[in-house]
Amino acid sequence: MKCPFCGNDETGVVDTRVSDEGDIVRRRRKCSACDKRFTTYERAEIQLPQVVKKNGLRADFSRSKLRASLELALRKRPVSIESVDAAVADIEERLLTAGEREISTQQLGELVMRELKKLDKVAYIRFASVYRNFEDVDAFSKAIREVSPASTPRKK
Repeated sequence: MKCPFCGNDETGVVDTRVSDEGDIVRRRRKCSACDKRFTTYERAEIQLPQVVKKNGLRADFSRSKLRASLELALRKRPVSIESVDAAVADIEERLLTAGEREISTQQLGELVMRELKKLDKVAYIRFASVYRNFEDVDAFSKAIREVSPASTPRKK
């Protein structure tokens, strides 16, 4: 680490502390040339992909937009906040492990639908009806059949 005071490349770590949350490392350093001390902070840099919209524009991935989409679909449904948090974390993890620099809104929508299908069937249908822009009742019925348990014949 270069000394911010004299520019010397030879600095040593005097003290290291981890933040209470465990996500930042604070280091006190001392320059071997000018003996001045300074503090550096280290944190993991997580690079989520850019989202490519239908019109070709790119936007930064937004955790809050993702969460808002899930919450809108799950509105008035019996799903815990912890489950929504886990779904958001799972989608983010999939994006990170994919290692892609860009993701289309279509791919992101599919990830959201996969999570909603696990969380709540009604929320899944709500989201799918807007996301897939159903043109007719048959398409809507097909989506409902996807999440419905296989119908069993009725006994007489």
